[in-house]
Amino acid sequence: MKIGIIGAGASGMVAAIAAADDPRNEVLLFERQARVGRKLLATGNGRCNLSHWNAGVENYHGSMPGFVEPALKAMDVSDTLHFFRGLGLYTVAENSGRIYPYSDQANSVVDVLRFALERPNIRLLCGKEISSVKKTKEGFALRAQDERFEVDRLVIACGGAAGTKLGGGLSGYQLLRSLGHHCTRLYPSLVQLKTETDPIKGLKGVRANAGIELRCKDSVLARSRGEVQFTEYGVSGPAIFDLSRAAATAPEGSTLHMDLLPELTADRLLTALCLRIVRLPNLSCADLLTGILHNRLGRVVLRSVDIPETLPLHALRWVQLAALSEAVHDFTQTLTGTMGMDGAQVTAGGAEVREFDPKTLESRIVPGLYACGEVLDVDGDCGGYNLQWAWSSGHLAGKSAGGAKA
Repeated sequence: MKIGIIGAGASGMVAAIAAADDPRNEVLLFERQARVGRKLLATGNGRCNLSHWNAGVENYHGSMPGFVEPALKAMDVSDTLHFFRGLGLYTVAENSGRIYPYSDQANSVVDVLRFALERPNIRLLCGKEISSVKKTKEGFALRAQDERFEVDRLVIACGGAAGTKLGGGLSGYQLLRSLGHHCTRLYPSLVQLKTETDPIKGLKGVRANAGIELRCKDSVLARSRGEVQFTEYGVSGPAIFDLSRAAATAPEGSTLHMDLLPELTADRLLTALCLRIVRLPNLSCADLLTGILHNRLGRVVLRSVDIPETLPLHALRWVQLAALSEAVHDFTQTLTGTMGMDGAQVTAGGAEVREFDPKTLESRIVPGLYACGEVLDVDGDCGGYNLQWAWSSGHLAGKSAGGAKA
């Protein structure tokens, strides 16, 4: 059987390897870029957070989150690590559950997958952008520039619209639509957020561990906790990525509320500040939060409640001290947007999953057509969950298209 796979990213490469496990199959793997796995190289800041020990249905989003369950069961985290160990990749897990290559380099992951594609029954065609797909009586006819290819079965693994500079685009959705499928609204996820910049001026590069709530008026839209990094345009970091999906669709005027000391109660903070005032009454207020917060962050919080930095601690009034303590536990910024698809790591939304069989990832509309990875309306939390979906769904689609049970 001849199997076409469009897209040599994470899910497409695994799909090709899985389909080629049956030596009777001939696999044509098409990649529009000059090399495979370019987007994969950038994941995890170049470290490639390839999975998470706690990956489960609850970590995924979309119109039907439970859609991911059969694929995750067919290739769970243990199966994934066994698969990569078989390719020669060693991995290490952090205490958080995040899993990385032992080399701490994303290119190690890409390389072992690239080596695994070097099989007699896999034909890798880089620089071949499939511009159109038509269903035929025998299978599918694919058009790339002036070339025509015919396959018996077809897997769409083109990825999503996120990370356009690394190859993200709309081609997968367009090909699926041309075959009768539908797509949900697309928006960025795992993306940096824009806020009003004046309140955080001077904080570029500062990191903090914080509890965060995204609110609109009195409603809490999302919560997260972890590392936040301040930027010239707003905020980034894992804790921001975790709620960026909700932020992308948040109403105008929504706000981010940061507890900059989530492990210290307001009473304990006030006690600590009062003790400093008693011991160092002539110290300037600019250093009141020194040793508690990053110096630059402490001064920005101080300014947010209009306390002069030059004011000596003994002149600080109780109402000012109370306001400062409240600001530390509720440092508020107005959300103005996201960094968009260019800055996003993942696309939220995609091909309607109800139009695919979750047990095989075969189309319910077009027999012999399969889809996997980010092109589907599935997106995961920050922490390796999206790559686990890529491996699991690619494995299931490849096995199913190749005629084997996953």
